[in-house]
Amino acid sequence: MDHDQTMKLVTNLDRTAIEAKLEQVRVAAQAKNLGELAMLFTGVEGMPRAQIEQRIRNALKWLADKPEHKGMSALLELVEINLPNLK
Repeated sequence: MDHDQTMKLVTNLDRTAIEAKLEQVRVAAQAKNLGELAMLFTGVEGMPRAQIEQRIRNALKWLADKPEHKGMSALLELVEINLPNLK
């Protein structure tokens, strides 16, 4: 049986929640031996929005042809939607 997982669209994440999601991506990348991807999300705490946004874009480009990592892509897209909430 095939299960379609749907991500709940959340648009009210604050900085703490955004940084926690990026930490999830970092940990997942490390667990899958994707050191280059993990490094993009090391030390993002307190980073300006523009820098976080650029790292997310770079990561999404890197993941674009890697469907086996679509969970991380989806999480990054969720964070990207919430970037306007960073203050």
